[in-house]
Parts: sequence; C-alpha cells; structure tokens
Amino acid sequence: MICGRKARPAAEQPRSPSDGSGGPRRPGRALKKMVSVMHIEGVREGHQSEGLRKYGAAFPEQHCFTLVFKGKRKNLDLAARGEEDARHWVQGLTKLMARLQAMSQPEKLDHWIHGVLQRADRNKDNKMSFREVKSMLRMINIYMDDVYAYKLFKECDHSGNERLEGRELEEFCRRLLRRPELEELFGRYSGEDCVLSAEELRDFLRDQGEDASLRQARAIIRTYELNEKARQQDLMMLDGFMMYLLSAAGDILNQEHTKVHQDMSQPLCHYFISSSHNTYLTHNQIGGTSSTEAYVRALMAGCRCVELDCWEGSDGEPIVYHGHTLTSKILFSDVIESIRDYAFKQSPYPVILSLENHCGLEQQATMARHMKAILGDMLLTQPLEGQDPHDLPSPEQLKGKVLVKGKKLPEPWHEPQRVTSLLDPEEEEEEEEEEEEEKLQDRSSQQSLQSLQEIKPLQAKDASQVAPELSAVVVYCQAVPFPGLAHALRHPRPCEMSSFSERKARKLIKEAGSALVQYNTRQLSRIYPLGLKMNSSNYNPQEMWNAGCQLVALNFQTPGYEMDLNAGRFLGNGRCGYVLKPPCLRSPPGERPRHLVLHIRVRAPRPPSPTPGWVPPASLLGDTHGVPMPGQVISAQQLPKLKREKGSSIVDPFVRVEIHGVPADCSKQQTHHKLNNGFNPRWEETLSFQLLAPELALVRFVVEDYDSTSCNDFVGQFTLPLASMREGYRHIHLLSKDGASLSPATLFVHVQCKSL
Repeated sequence: MICGRKARPAAEQPRSPSDGSGGPRRPGRALKKMVSVMHIEGVREGHQSEGLRKYGAAFPEQHCFTLVFKGKRKNLDLAARGEEDARHWVQGLTKLMARLQAMSQPEKLDHWIHGVLQRADRNKDNKMSFREVKSMLRMINIYMDDVYAYKLFKECDHSGNERLEGRELEEFCRRLLRRPELEELFGRYSGEDCVLSAEELRDFLRDQGEDASLRQARAIIRTYELNEKARQQDLMMLDGFMMYLLSAAGDILNQEHTKVHQDMSQPLCHYFISSSHNTYLTHNQIGGTSSTEAYVRALMAGCRCVELDCWEGSDGEPIVYHGHTLTSKILFSDVIESIRDYAFKQSPYPVILSLENHCGLEQQATMARHMKAILGDMLLTQPLEGQDPHDLPSPEQLKGKVLVKGKKLPEPWHEPQRVTSLLDPEEEEEEEEEEEEEKLQDRSSQQSLQSLQEIKPLQAKDASQVAPELSAVVVYCQAVPFPGLAHALRHPRPCEMSSFSERKARKLIKEAGSALVQYNTRQLSRIYPLGLKMNSSNYNPQEMWNAGCQLVALNFQTPGYEMDLNAGRFLGNGRCGYVLKPPCLRSPPGERPRHLVLHIRVRAPRPPSPTPGWVPPASLLGDTHGVPMPGQVISAQQLPKLKREKGSSIVDPFVRVEIHGVPADCSKQQTHHKLNNGFNPRWEETLSFQLLAPELALVRFVVEDYDSTSCNDFVGQFTLPLASMREGYRHIHLLSKDGASLSPATLFVHVQCKSL
C-alpha cells in the first residue's frame, strides 16, 4: 500500500499539481487516502497526462509523474519536491507493480488475507479476538454460524487466552483457505500414498486434453513442487499440485493465445478489428467530457480503430468533440500527439483514424499538416511498394503504420490549389445525416433533443468539400456512400469502405445476410451505434461479427455486456486488436464450421454432517458426456461484495454461463444460488450446450448476487472465445464490470468439448 507518507527517507511526499480544474491542491492532499498498488495500471514520468500538460507548467517536468489506475478511475497527477524524489517514487512503484504481477495465485491469496487481517485487527495489537474474527469473516464475504465459528476459533487457540496470534492465526487462515475440491482431485490421481509420480502427473495431463510426455511432467514438477526432496525424486505433493493448477498453466485461456499466433499476412478485410465509437468521450455523448486520455485508454486496451469528430476551431485550430451537444472540446493536434505516443505500445499492428469531418478547406489542410508533422513516418501516405494499390494489404505489411479513413478526391488531381467538390450531399455516406433521419422517425426522441438541436457548432460553408492535402493522406480506407450490395458484389473495390448504423446493418443482415457476408470478404465495413442513444449505450456486436463485419465500433466508455463481449472477442491473438475471421467468413461458401457439444455439470460430493447454521461448500462440475464423474469440480473463491458500504453484507452467489454466437447457438443457463457464502461457494447442477458454429462462439461466465435487483450489478465476469478455451480443470480470474481484475476472486472449472 502507499499513502501520504514518505516512500523512503530520501523521497519527500509528492504534491498534486491540479484538481482537474486548474486550481492547486494542498501538498499531500491527494495521497491522504490510502491507495492499493494493485489498482495501479501504470506510472508515467513527466508531463504525460492531459492534466499535467494543461495545468502542470508551474512544475518542472522531471518532478512530475502520473498514476494511471485500472478501470474507470481518473488518473492521479503528482509533483515531487525534486527530480531525485520523483525518480524514487517511480522506481519504487514500478518495482512493486512488477512484484505483484509476478505473484502466483497462492501468493495473491496470502497477500489478500494479510490485508484482511490488518483491517480486522481494530486495536492493532497483532492479535485477533473472536469479535475481530467475526468481523474478518464478514470482510471476506462468508457467513458462519456463531457456534461453528467459535468451535474453529477454539481449535486454533492453543494458548487458551481467547486471542489468535502468530501460528494460531496462520492455522486459522489455512483452514479457511483449504481447497477440498483440489484435494479430492489430487487424491484421485495420487492414490493412497498422497504423492504424484511423474507417470501419474502425465496421466492427469493427458486427461486434461494435453499431449503430455514424461519429460513434460518432470519439467512441471521441477517448476512447481515446493518440497526439495520430492522435487529431486520427480514427485509432486499437494501444495505443488495446487501451485500448478492455480498458475498460468492452469488458466482457462490457452496461453498460446496470449501471444500473436494467427496468420497476420491476409488482407485487412479478413480480420475482426477492435474499433471505438466517439473515442474522445469519457461519459455520455450529450454533456460528457472529451479527453485525450480516452484515446490512450482505448489504444492501451488494444483498440485499432479510433474515431475523431472534427469541427472548426475558433482560433484556426481544428477541435474534436460531439457536435450539437454540450460535450467539451479538445484540440485535434493534442489528440494526434496522444495517438502518436500510445498507438503501438499495446500492439504493433496498424491503427485506423476514422475521421468524421466538419471542417472547412483551410482547417482540413491544417489537420493534414498536423498529422504529417506529428506522426511523421508512422502516417501512411502512399500505397505500399510492390503492393497492388487496388488491393488491401495485410496487418503484417502495415505494422507500425497509421491509416486515415476519410473521403478521397477523384483521381487524377495534381495542383494543391485546386479544390474538388464531393458527390451530391444526399448521396454521401455521413453518419450525422443518417442520424438526423432516424431522429425524424422517432418523434419522442426528437422532442427530448430539441434543446440540443439549438446548439449550433461552428461548421464551415465549404465543409462538404475535401481539401487536396487531407485527401492525399487517405490511401486504403476511402470512405464512400454505400452503393448497395448488388452493385458492390459486381464491382468490388477493396480500398473503399462504407459505414452503417446498427439499424441499417441489422436490416441488411435480415434481408441479405449471405450477400453481406460475401461483401465483407472483399471490403471493409464499419458499424456504429445509433445517434439517438443519449446515454451512449451499445448494441450487441456479435450479430455484426456473425455477418463478417470487421470494424464493429462500440462506446468504450460505457461498460456492459456488449463491452464484455468485445473484450472477449479480442482477448486472444495477443490482444493485438486483430482477430482472423473463421474460414466460413473469409471465402464463402468455404469450410463449414464443426458442430460441438459442451456439457457443464455442476455437482457437489455429499459433505460430512455440518454444524447447524453453517453454510457448507458445494461444487460445480463439467463433463463432456453428462455422466457423473465424481470430483470434477467448479467452485468460486474470494468473491467480492456488491454492497461494500454495508459491513454485514454477504453475497448469495450463483453462476450463469452464456453462449454468444450465431442465433441458433445463443443460450444461457445458471446454477442455483448459495446462501451467504462469497468466500468458497460450490454448486451441484448440470449445464449443457450444443453449438452449430463454435468458431464464432464466445463463452461468458457471470457470477451474480441472488439479491441484486440489476443484471448489471454482477459480482464478476469473464468472457473468452470458445476457440481459446482450454479443456480440463482450469481456473478463471474474474473481472469487474469495467474490466478491472478482481484478483484473487476466481472460479475453478472442469470443461470438455465433444465434436460431432
């Protein structure tokens, strides 16, 4: 933890140079509240945040640094007393973050329980009374009957002084952290001697669906076994087995998919591309804040297509904001600088700038100059050498390049002074024109927007024209009005692309889905949310991916299941923002997807007679054939509370498994809830799914509180492509609704898939 104390004797407490409005804060005020290092995503040195660039001029750049938090929490800008102090803070925090990143799951559990013990020890005497133990149990989200809790307390109180300390506390925590489902699994393979030989471990790995050898089994023992004597004899004890299962090797996500593993040499139109709509917004599109930090967060999340709504600036500088609304404005040049700095930190593959242009010719030329000057060689201004200029290149060929999506002047044109008008405005593909048409179709929404329609943004009279300078930087993503599927299929032009509102896309899918799939095998299409959504809500992206649409743009600032699906879709392939489409969507009528059956059986072994009032654990099982297989378990561990402000609040969790794919595959099933147990709940039920197109399917695991009144207030979730999900006994790290890790909260699952 860090707080408003000195990080070390030589380093003085940093100051917060701004409260976000330009006013200074008292020294140390920002750090008086303790901050967990686990919540920090990164540390930036110097004036590397929007706040410091705007308000930090009074502080030397070498004294400043920024804490970037996970999720939606705002950055914290800080200024140290001197350059050396700032360096100590940055280095110290970076080391702590690296140490946390390198922790094993058992170490994370120890760290978590140690923090709980510190909070529960009210008088800070390093001893725990029974009252403090009861408080701790509520903190860790478990209800125990007082009789049973006191019995466990007394069994660990070897000194008999009604206080637990030292080894007594360790024993109490060890009993709480027991994983009976893992002990049962270990016993099934180890036999009576309670030790796994290399041969027995190999058998377990093969049952996991892995092509394991004795050599691989011995390597695992040498890596994860804690007992040196056992390790020397190629034996594995229970603790080593648990270390292995809870390591990255036991994660449900195929670890090969955490790296770029797909063919990246195919045309851009053969990939799903992570795309953002209204990227500049941090909240809703009516009165929200525009910020360059929104671009940074999107790019660091793997987004490869960002949107810039460009309008005339009053001082000759183009601005970015949502026109006709009360959203704040940011400079176009500041946005381009942020894109330059963060475009390729998360992924080396190309970034597409989707320009919605409302500027006149003069400021369009200014936009082009800014992009050339700021991006330099990153900006693609000419077709690739040796590449047919009429064909789309691959992500591999475009590594490290920024592409501009915008309108292109008809060829040929030579003199920069010459200006050519666009097509008739009624024929142009402009998102705002289609949105205005939709407003007329929805009278109630029109009335709610009347006051906003009176806001007149500064738009030049010649905004319907394109300046040659801006046209020149548009190469492979030429925005054109949609000519219709029949014409587009007869005369394909891969370097031209059209945008569709979600409503228009659904209509095309319904009326000519197969033709749209074929269109998307040759050309790029971009889908965007309806402009009527005042709260910047999203649409279901899966139906657009089913049709092969590549750039399915979502409001990244709006959490929800739609963004969970987007994160799951792009979780694989190294989170690089490009995912190769299945063969059936690249060259139809090509390879047909295989059919698959997925059974998840949820079952608990019969527990020993529990103490009355105590909620015993249960278990969740997965089995390919739906036949009982004792000991194959799914359980949950250390689930967080939904109502953290209520100390007595305990969740009643249940698990819902959702399949998102082609319409015939979409389904969801859930377990029953477990009363008052968020610490180690286990279930007893069976969930089964049959899939027709598994290559397109996403699997979403959701843990909810039975007492919650909103489906958005879930405890945690995790979404991944079925193609990236590993069979066997696996653990799942749960995420919050804004995508932040809830570590150490996990599910433990057993999954097997059967092809038909």
